[in-house]
Amino acid sequence: MAKYKITINEEECIGCGTCVALCAENYEMTDDNKAKVKTAEVDELGKNEEAKESCPVSCIKIEEF
Repeated sequence: MAKYKITINEEECIGCGTCVALCAENYEMTDDNKAKVKTAEVDELGKNEEAKESCPVSCIKIEEF
């Protein structure tokens, strides 16, 4: 079972792409210019924590199981 769940509030996302720039292995931009998590449940945070902390509107949430 994964240790962390990552979500993005798409209504708050401004499409700046910071999360993609910092952690392209787990974030991508959608056709409507919003960020999307590729793998929501992960065992290791890697650069996901940096992406969360760098989000200018704080729309990335990381929950620990």
